[in-house]
Amino acid sequence: MLRLKIVSPERIEFEGEVTSVKVPGMAGNFEILTDHAPIISSLETGVAEYTEASGQKTTLNILGGFVEVQKNEVSLCVEINK
Repeated sequence: MLRLKIVSPERIEFEGEVTSVKVPGMAGNFEILTDHAPIISSLETGVAEYTEASGQKTTLNILGGFVEVQKNEVSLCVEINK
């Protein structure tokens, strides 16, 4: 299980437990699962997706940002395209 926090300039968009996170990295899309290696990466415009423990998938259209992964904690700082 991963602990995900998504923040935008306006507010905290999501905070909770998830099983996976997919993001549009600078070198292409990648997926973050439990026990992922620590990483900090810039994000491009695209779709970020996360799957909650219940199996519900949520997608966000983002205009870019950053992701940090460390010890099963994932932080996304993104600008959301509404």
